[in-house]
Amino acid sequence: MGSASTTQVLAAARQWLGPLVHVLIRCGVTSKDFAELAKTAYVEVATQQFGKRGRPTNVSRTAVLTGLTRREVRKQRERLDATPDAWTGYVTKASLVLSAWHQDPEFLDSHGRPALLPPEGSGATFGALLRRCGASDVRPSTLLKELRAAGAVRETPDGRLEPLKRIYIPQTMDEQLIRLWGTVIADVATTYVHNLTRHADGPRRFERAAVNDRIAASASPEFWKFLDREGQAFLERVDAWLLEHEAKGGESNSVPIRLGVGMYQIQD
Repeated sequence: MGSASTTQVLAAARQWLGPLVHVLIRCGVTSKDFAELAKTAYVEVATQQFGKRGRPTNVSRTAVLTGLTRREVRKQRERLDATPDAWTGYVTKASLVLSAWHQDPEFLDSHGRPALLPPEGSGATFGALLRRCGASDVRPSTLLKELRAAGAVRETPDGRLEPLKRIYIPQTMDEQLIRLWGTVIADVATTYVHNLTRHADGPRRFERAAVNDRIAASASPEFWKFLDREGQAFLERVDAWLLEHEAKGGESNSVPIRLGVGMYQIQD
């Protein structure tokens, strides 16, 4: 099979840019803002990932790769040096808390279900759960407010807390949801970049889809229920596997990495 042409690559890019631009417009980001961001991203990627013998790409070669002038490359590098790094792979503290609440034996009842937890005190409490998940830097009241707003936790009449969901999904286009949006798109794109650029004998990253373009629109509600049931069951098995294989503190032979799988619904 021949190599894709520039025209074909641009057509594919236009396809995935559409949904991204929709969010940018909703959030007040103009085409000028995005064009400037694109310049910065071009310089950042060309500098970091297209160098030779492990060294960063020099200004002249970066200019050739990106189509920018050397003056513009220097300007963008100065901008990169002066601004914080882009967000990297992200898992919300709320998601970690709900996952542990459903799996960690310390926070389960005698039937293996998530226990009702008092906010604070001794033993198994909501505060102890946050500390177990590395979320002690977040005020319990703040995280609890977010979980309640998402319909994931409720307070019982006796003041204890009960989880209603195993997953946390923000309900508005707030900072956390935008950060998750960036992480999910980046994860999918990174998987494709790996598979597109790997050596012939290198391992592929898992990427599959089940799609049919001849489905009656009336079947959508039934599919949503099916996907909620079966997809959630699969992700819970993955979640349990990941928890079982977490790197333990003090293990010098195990370097922690971010590992997982994502699922999303396709519908046109």
